Amino acid sequence: MQRLARLNEAVQLWRGLEQRVQNALDLADLALQEQDESLKGGLAIEEEGLSRQVDRLEFEQVFSGEYDEREAFLAIHAGAGGTESQDWTQMLLRMYLRWAERRAYRAQVLDLSPGEEAGIKSALIEVSGRYAYGYLKAERGVHRLVRLSPFDADHARHTSFVLVEVLPVVEQDVEVTIDPDDLRIDYFKSSGAGGQNVQKNATAVRITHLPTGMVAACQNERSQLQNKEMAMKVLRARLLEQEMRRRAEEQARLKGDHVPAEWGNQIRSYVLHPYKMVKDHRTGYETSNTDAVLDGEIDELLNGYLLSKVGQTTS
Repeated sequence: MQRLARLNEAVQLWRGLEQRVQNALDLADLALQEQDESLKGGLAIEEEGLSRQVDRLEFEQVFSGEYDEREAFLAIHAGAGGTESQDWTQMLLRMYLRWAERRAYRAQVLDLSPGEEAGIKSALIEVSGRYAYGYLKAERGVHRLVRLSPFDADHARHTSFVLVEVLPVVEQDVEVTIDPDDLRIDYFKSSGAGGQNVQKNATAVRITHLPTGMVAACQNERSQLQNKEMAMKVLRARLLEQEMRRRAEEQARLKGDHVPAEWGNQIRSYVLHPYKMVKDHRTGYETSNTDAVLDGEIDELLNGYLLSKVGQTTS
Protein backbone atom coordinates (compact mmCIF):
# COMPACT_ATOMS: atom_id res chain seq x y z
CA MET A 1 0.00 0.00 0.00
CA GLN A 2 2.88 2.36 0.73
CA ARG A 3 4.41 1.62 -2.68
CA LEU A 4 1.03 2.16 -4.35
CA ALA A 5 0.62 5.50 -2.54
CA ARG A 6 4.08 6.64 -3.70
CA LEU A 7 3.31 5.65 -7.30
CA ASN A 8 -0.05 7.43 -7.22
CA GLU A 9 1.67 10.53 -5.86
CA ALA A 10 4.22 10.43 -8.70
CA VAL A 11 1.51 9.99 -11.36
CA GLN A 12 -0.53 12.88 -9.97
CA LEU A 13 2.56 15.07 -9.84
CA TRP A 14 3.42 14.49 -13.51
CA ARG A 15 -0.18 14.87 -14.65
CA GLY A 16 -0.44 18.12 -12.73
CA LEU A 17 2.75 19.34 -14.40
CA GLU A 18 1.38 18.32 -17.80
CA GLN A 19 -1.77 20.36 -17.14
CA ARG A 20 0.27 23.39 -16.07
CA VAL A 21 2.29 23.19 -19.30
CA GLN A 22 -0.90 23.02 -21.38
CA ASN A 23 -2.32 26.02 -19.50
CA ALA A 24 0.90 27.93 -20.15
CA LEU A 25 0.70 27.15 -23.88
CA ASP A 26 -2.89 28.40 -23.97
CA LEU A 27 -1.81 31.54 -22.13
CA ALA A 28 1.02 32.05 -24.64
CA ASP A 29 -1.41 31.82 -27.57
CA LEU A 30 -3.71 34.34 -25.91
CA ALA A 31 -0.84 36.71 -25.12
CA LEU A 32 0.28 36.64 -28.78
CA GLN A 33 -3.25 37.28 -30.05
CA GLU A 34 -4.03 40.08 -27.62
CA GLN A 35 -0.50 41.52 -27.38
CA ASP A 36 -1.24 41.92 -23.66
CA GLU A 37 1.89 42.79 -21.66
CA SER A 38 0.32 41.70 -18.36
CA LEU A 39 -0.37 38.26 -19.85
CA LYS A 40 3.21 38.06 -21.06
CA GLY A 41 4.45 38.95 -17.55
CA GLY A 42 2.31 36.22 -16.00
CA LEU A 43 3.56 33.75 -18.61
CA ALA A 44 7.18 34.59 -17.77
CA ILE A 45 6.53 33.92 -14.06
CA GLU A 46 4.81 30.61 -14.82
CA GLU A 47 7.62 29.59 -17.19
CA GLU A 48 10.19 30.20 -14.45
CA GLY A 49 8.16 28.15 -11.97
CA LEU A 50 7.76 25.28 -14.41
CA SER A 51 11.47 25.33 -15.21
CA ARG A 52 12.39 25.07 -11.52
CA GLN A 53 9.98 22.17 -10.99
CA VAL A 54 11.23 20.30 -14.04
CA ASP A 55 14.85 20.77 -12.89
CA ARG A 56 13.95 19.37 -9.48
CA LEU A 57 12.11 16.39 -10.95
CA GLU A 58 14.96 15.78 -13.37
CA PHE A 59 17.45 15.69 -10.48
CA GLU A 60 15.24 13.26 -8.57
CA GLN A 61 15.85 10.71 -11.32
CA VAL A 62 19.21 10.05 -9.62
CA PHE A 63 17.20 8.31 -6.89
CA SER A 64 16.93 5.02 -8.70
CA GLY A 65 18.02 2.81 -5.80
CA GLU A 66 15.57 0.35 -4.30
CA TYR A 67 15.41 2.20 -0.97
CA ASP A 68 16.14 5.80 -2.02
CA GLU A 69 12.64 7.06 -1.24
CA ARG A 70 12.80 5.69 2.31
CA GLU A 71 13.40 7.45 5.56
CA ALA A 72 16.89 7.02 7.02
CA PHE A 73 18.79 6.16 10.16
CA LEU A 74 22.04 8.11 10.47
CA ALA A 75 24.63 6.98 13.03
CA ILE A 76 27.72 9.02 13.95
CA HIS A 77 30.72 7.51 15.78
CA ALA A 78 33.74 9.35 17.18
CA GLY A 79 37.11 8.02 16.10
CA ALA A 80 40.42 8.03 17.95
CA GLY A 81 41.32 11.35 19.51
CA GLY A 82 39.31 11.55 22.73
CA THR A 83 37.60 14.86 23.46
CA GLU A 84 38.68 16.43 20.17
CA SER A 85 37.02 13.69 18.12
CA GLN A 86 33.93 13.68 20.35
CA ASP A 87 33.50 17.42 19.85
CA TRP A 88 33.77 16.88 16.07
CA THR A 89 31.04 14.23 16.37
CA GLN A 90 28.75 16.74 18.05
CA MET A 91 29.50 19.32 15.33
CA LEU A 92 28.49 16.81 12.64
CA LEU A 93 25.31 15.91 14.53
CA ARG A 94 24.33 19.58 14.56
CA MET A 95 25.16 19.87 10.84
CA TYR A 96 22.80 17.02 9.94
CA LEU A 97 20.03 18.27 12.22
CA ARG A 98 20.26 21.73 10.63
CA TRP A 99 20.25 20.17 7.14
CA ALA A 100 17.10 18.22 7.96
CA GLU A 101 15.47 21.37 9.32
CA ARG A 102 16.32 23.30 6.14
CA ARG A 103 14.67 20.57 4.03
CA ALA A 104 11.61 20.43 6.31
CA TYR A 105 12.50 16.85 7.22
CA ARG A 106 11.74 15.55 10.70
CA ALA A 107 14.87 14.48 12.60
CA GLN A 108 14.65 12.64 15.90
CA VAL A 109 17.61 11.73 18.12
CA LEU A 110 17.05 8.10 19.15
CA ASP A 111 20.24 7.38 21.06
CA LEU A 112 23.12 9.54 22.26
CA SER A 113 26.26 8.74 24.24
CA PRO A 114 27.83 11.85 25.83
CA GLY A 115 31.60 12.37 25.89
CA GLU A 116 33.56 12.45 29.14
CA GLU A 117 34.51 16.15 28.95
CA ALA A 118 32.72 17.54 25.91
CA GLY A 119 30.99 16.46 22.74
CA ILE A 120 29.48 13.03 22.17
CA LYS A 121 30.87 9.54 21.56
CA SER A 122 28.06 8.50 19.24
CA ALA A 123 24.55 9.41 18.17
CA LEU A 124 21.72 7.82 16.22
CA ILE A 125 19.01 9.87 14.52
CA GLU A 126 16.02 9.01 12.37
CA VAL A 127 15.41 11.38 9.45
CA SER A 128 11.88 11.29 8.02
CA GLY A 129 11.00 12.68 4.61
CA ARG A 130 10.86 11.60 1.00
CA TYR A 131 14.30 10.64 -0.35
CA ALA A 132 15.92 11.03 3.08
CA TYR A 133 17.97 7.86 2.51
CA GLY A 134 18.58 8.76 -1.14
CA TYR A 135 20.25 12.01 -0.09
CA LEU A 136 21.99 10.90 3.09
CA LYS A 137 23.60 7.77 1.64
CA ALA A 138 26.12 10.23 0.15
CA GLU A 139 27.37 10.88 3.70
CA ARG A 140 28.43 7.40 4.76
CA GLY A 141 32.13 7.11 5.32
CA VAL A 142 34.85 8.87 7.30
CA HIS A 143 34.74 12.65 7.81
CA ARG A 144 38.03 14.38 8.67
CA LEU A 145 38.42 17.67 10.57
CA VAL A 146 41.60 19.79 10.73
CA ARG A 147 41.59 22.75 13.14
CA LEU A 148 43.29 24.47 16.07
CA SER A 149 42.06 22.50 19.05
CA PRO A 150 40.08 24.44 21.69
CA PHE A 151 40.91 21.61 24.13
CA ASP A 152 44.71 21.83 23.74
CA ALA A 153 46.55 24.18 26.13
CA ASP A 154 49.09 24.84 23.38
CA HIS A 155 46.29 25.53 20.88
CA ALA A 156 47.97 23.13 18.47
CA ARG A 157 46.50 21.89 15.20
CA HIS A 158 44.65 18.59 15.48
CA THR A 159 43.13 16.15 13.00
CA SER A 160 39.98 14.25 14.03
CA PHE A 161 37.96 11.51 12.38
CA VAL A 162 34.28 10.55 12.62
CA LEU A 163 32.55 7.60 10.99
CA VAL A 164 29.04 8.16 9.56
CA GLU A 165 26.70 5.25 8.84
CA VAL A 166 23.45 5.62 6.89
CA LEU A 167 20.75 2.93 6.82
CA PRO A 168 17.37 2.83 5.08
CA VAL A 169 14.38 2.48 7.40
CA VAL A 170 12.75 -0.94 7.00
CA GLU A 171 9.06 -0.69 7.71
CA GLN A 172 8.07 -4.35 7.56
CA ASP A 173 9.62 -7.71 8.42
CA VAL A 174 8.98 -9.03 4.91
CA GLU A 175 12.39 -7.70 3.84
CA VAL A 176 14.36 -8.98 6.84
CA THR A 177 13.55 -12.14 8.79
CA ILE A 178 14.55 -12.08 12.46
CA ASP A 179 14.22 -15.14 14.68
CA PRO A 180 13.17 -14.04 18.21
CA ASP A 181 15.42 -16.76 19.63
CA ASP A 182 18.40 -14.95 18.08
CA LEU A 183 17.81 -11.83 20.19
CA ARG A 184 19.07 -10.78 23.61
CA ILE A 185 17.10 -7.84 25.01
CA ASP A 186 18.47 -5.73 27.87
CA TYR A 187 16.59 -3.00 29.72
CA PHE A 188 18.27 -0.13 31.56
CA LYS A 189 17.69 3.41 32.79
CA SER A 190 18.04 6.21 30.29
CA SER A 191 21.17 8.34 30.57
CA GLY A 192 19.76 11.20 28.52
CA ALA A 193 17.29 13.99 29.15
CA GLY A 194 13.73 13.06 29.88
CA GLY A 195 10.85 13.18 32.30
CA GLN A 196 10.61 11.52 35.70
CA ASN A 197 9.42 8.23 34.21
CA VAL A 198 12.38 8.11 31.83
CA GLN A 199 14.88 8.93 34.56
CA LYS A 200 13.67 6.51 37.27
CA ASN A 201 12.45 3.48 35.33
CA ALA A 202 14.30 1.05 33.06
CA THR A 203 12.73 2.36 29.86
CA ALA A 204 15.86 2.24 27.65
CA VAL A 205 16.28 -0.88 25.50
CA ARG A 206 19.31 -2.55 23.94
CA ILE A 207 18.78 -5.44 21.50
CA THR A 208 21.65 -7.71 20.45
CA HIS A 209 21.35 -9.94 17.39
CA LEU A 210 23.37 -12.95 18.56
CA PRO A 211 24.30 -14.49 15.17
CA THR A 212 25.85 -11.24 13.89
CA GLY A 213 26.65 -9.39 17.13
CA MET A 214 24.78 -6.34 15.84
CA VAL A 215 23.41 -4.04 18.55
CA ALA A 216 20.54 -1.53 18.38
CA ALA A 217 19.58 0.70 21.29
CA CYS A 218 16.98 3.38 21.93
CA GLN A 219 16.41 5.51 25.02
CA ASN A 220 14.61 8.54 23.64
CA GLU A 221 10.99 7.36 23.92
CA ARG A 222 9.04 7.58 27.18
CA SER A 223 7.98 3.94 27.44
CA GLN A 224 9.87 0.68 27.35
CA LEU A 225 7.57 -0.66 24.61
CA GLN A 226 8.18 2.36 22.36
CA ASN A 227 11.94 2.06 22.81
CA LYS A 228 11.79 -1.67 22.05
CA GLU A 229 9.83 -1.08 18.85
CA MET A 230 12.27 1.61 17.72
CA ALA A 231 15.31 -0.52 18.56
CA MET A 232 13.83 -3.38 16.50
CA LYS A 233 13.32 -0.93 13.65
CA VAL A 234 16.99 0.06 13.84
CA LEU A 235 18.11 -3.59 14.01
CA ARG A 236 16.11 -4.47 10.89
CA ALA A 237 17.78 -1.55 9.10
CA ARG A 238 21.26 -2.74 10.14
CA LEU A 239 20.57 -6.28 8.96
CA LEU A 240 19.20 -4.97 5.67
CA GLU A 241 22.31 -2.82 5.23
CA GLN A 242 24.48 -5.89 5.80
CA GLU A 243 22.60 -7.79 3.11
CA MET A 244 22.80 -4.82 0.72
CA ARG A 245 26.56 -4.60 1.31
CA ARG A 246 26.96 -8.33 0.72
CA ARG A 247 25.13 -8.04 -2.60
CA ALA A 248 27.16 -4.98 -3.63
CA GLU A 249 30.44 -6.72 -2.78
CA GLU A 250 29.42 -9.76 -4.79
CA GLN A 251 28.52 -7.57 -7.78
CA ALA A 252 31.82 -5.70 -7.45
CA ARG A 253 33.74 -8.97 -7.19
CA LEU A 254 32.16 -10.17 -10.40
CA LYS A 255 33.07 -6.86 -12.05
CA GLY A 256 36.58 -7.05 -10.60
CA ASP A 257 36.45 -3.58 -9.06
CA HIS A 258 35.71 -2.97 -5.41
CA VAL A 259 36.78 -0.32 -2.92
CA PRO A 260 35.23 -1.04 0.49
CA ALA A 261 33.63 1.88 2.34
CA GLU A 262 35.43 1.17 5.60
CA TRP A 263 37.09 3.21 8.34
CA GLY A 264 40.13 4.95 6.91
CA ASN A 265 38.64 5.67 3.49
CA GLN A 266 37.81 9.31 4.22
CA ILE A 267 35.22 10.81 1.93
CA ARG A 268 35.49 14.46 2.96
CA SER A 269 37.84 16.86 4.71
CA TYR A 270 36.83 19.95 6.67
CA VAL A 271 39.82 22.24 7.12
CA LEU A 272 39.45 25.22 9.49
CA HIS A 273 43.17 26.03 9.81
CA PRO A 274 45.49 27.27 8.31
CA TYR A 275 42.84 28.03 5.69
CA LYS A 276 39.12 27.28 5.38
CA MET A 277 37.94 24.64 2.95
CA VAL A 278 35.58 21.70 2.72
CA LYS A 279 36.56 19.18 0.04
CA ASP A 280 34.74 16.03 -1.06
CA HIS A 281 37.48 13.61 -2.12
CA ARG A 282 35.12 11.52 -4.27
CA THR A 283 33.99 14.35 -6.56
CA GLY A 284 36.65 17.03 -6.07
CA TYR A 285 34.00 19.57 -5.06
CA GLU A 286 35.42 22.33 -2.84
CA THR A 287 34.01 25.32 -0.97
CA SER A 288 35.64 27.85 1.34
CA ASN A 289 32.35 28.61 3.10
CA THR A 290 32.96 26.21 5.96
CA ASP A 291 30.58 28.04 8.31
CA ALA A 292 27.65 27.49 5.95
CA VAL A 293 28.48 23.80 5.49
CA LEU A 294 28.71 23.19 9.23
CA ASP A 295 25.38 25.01 9.59
CA GLY A 296 23.71 22.42 7.38
CA GLU A 297 24.15 23.83 3.87
CA ILE A 298 25.43 20.58 2.36
CA ASP A 299 23.10 20.20 -0.64
CA GLU A 300 25.86 21.06 -3.14
CA LEU A 301 28.07 18.34 -1.64
CA LEU A 302 25.24 15.80 -1.68
CA ASN A 303 24.08 16.68 -5.19
CA GLY A 304 27.61 16.55 -6.59
CA TYR A 305 28.13 13.05 -5.25
CA LEU A 306 24.71 11.79 -6.37
CA LEU A 307 25.18 13.16 -9.91
CA SER A 308 28.62 11.53 -10.07
CA LYS A 309 26.98 8.14 -9.40
CA VAL A 310 24.43 8.39 -12.23
CA GLY A 311 24.70 5.28 -14.38
CA GLN A 312 26.43 3.30 -11.65
CA THR A 313 24.79 0.65 -9.45
CA THR A 314 24.33 2.00 -5.92
CA SER A 315 22.66 0.59 -2.85
